[in-house]
Amino acid sequence: MGELSPSGNVQVSDVLPRRIGVLGGTFDPVHIGHLRGALEVAEMMALDELRLTPNARPPHRDTPQVSALDRLAMVECAVAGVATLVVDPRELQRDKPSYTIDTLELMRAELAADDQLFLLLGWDAFCGLPMWHRWEELLQHCHILVLQRPDADSEPPDALRNLLAARSVSDPLALKGPSGQIAFVWQTPLAVSATQIRQLLASGKSVRYLVPDAVLAYIDAHGLYRASN
Repeated sequence: MGELSPSGNVQVSDVLPRRIGVLGGTFDPVHIGHLRGALEVAEMMALDELRLTPNARPPHRDTPQVSALDRLAMVECAVAGVATLVVDPRELQRDKPSYTIDTLELMRAELAADDQLFLLLGWDAFCGLPMWHRWEELLQHCHILVLQRPDADSEPPDALRNLLAARSVSDPLALKGPSGQIAFVWQTPLAVSATQIRQLLASGKSVRYLVPDAVLAYIDAHGLYRASN
C-alpha cells in the first residue's frame, strides 16, 4: 500500500499497480482443466484477480449447447470461495458476438493507466489469433500469456512469428508496463475437455472429478447435457 501523507491520505503514486488476468471461454461446462490452469497462473503471476469471462456467442466456435445463464451459473458455482478467481459476466450482456478486443477495451477503461492486464490464451487459441476481430490491437490493451502444455508442438502461423520476435519475453514475471508483451506459461497437462464431458453426460456416464462437485450438482439439478436435451 502507499504511505500516508502528512494529511493522513494515501498517496496514489505509491500504490502498486493492480494485476488483472482475463480467461474467456464458452465454459460449456467449466471443468477442472479451466480451473486448475487459472489458479496456477493466478498464483504464479501473483494476480490480484483472474476474471473468468463466459462468451455469449463466440464468433469462431459452435453455439454453446446450454444457455448463457446456465453456463454463467456453473462458473459462479465453480469459483465460489476462491478469492482470486472471479466471474465477469459482461460478454453475456451483449446482444452481439463476443469479440475479445471489445472486452479488453472496456476493462482497460475501468483500470488505472498503470494497472497490468493479462489475457490468458491456450496454444490453439493463440495460433488462431490472426482470424480474430482486430487482433493486431489486442496488445495495446493487455499482455498475452500463452498457456502451453508440453505436448503442444505445432508451429505458429507466419503472421505471429514476427509478433513473437518483437514482443515475446522469456520470463512471464518480467512483463513490464500495463500491456504490449507476450510470454509463455507452461501448464500441468490435464487430459479433460468440455467435449468429453458433454459426451459422457449424454451417454449417461459420470463426470465426477472432472468438474467441481458444485458444478456437477448444478448439472444434475437442471438436467443439462442429457441425451433428451
